[in-house]
Amino acid sequence: MNDPRHPIRFSPEELERLDGEREESGELTREELAWELVEVLDELTAEELAELVSKNVPREAHEFFDHYAREFCEGLSIEKSVRGRLPNLMLLGYLLRVLEERLIVDPEESFDA
Repeated sequence: MNDPRHPIRFSPEELERLDGEREESGELTREELAWELVEVLDELTAEELAELVSKNVPREAHEFFDHYAREFCEGLSIEKSVRGRLPNLMLLGYLLRVLEERLIVDPEESFDA
């Protein structure tokens, strides 16, 4: 488990301290940004998620992910359920990249909230 906030590795007090340090510095690492995105997506309804995708992902990109995932899986022994989820996984990566581009100008610079 690489998540430094995972409750098995830290007590609630340690998690609070880590959150406080991050808030004081105002910086988010790429991993923290990814976890934040996952937490937000987890709370969305299907309608809200569809709206998020329609506002942030061009139709051509969505079609590309579907086509690329199909071609990628061709000839490989990948389970049908995984094949069906691969475009969505690629879409999640795309959304994370869009978020990074909007929030992080330079990965070496501080993130100003």
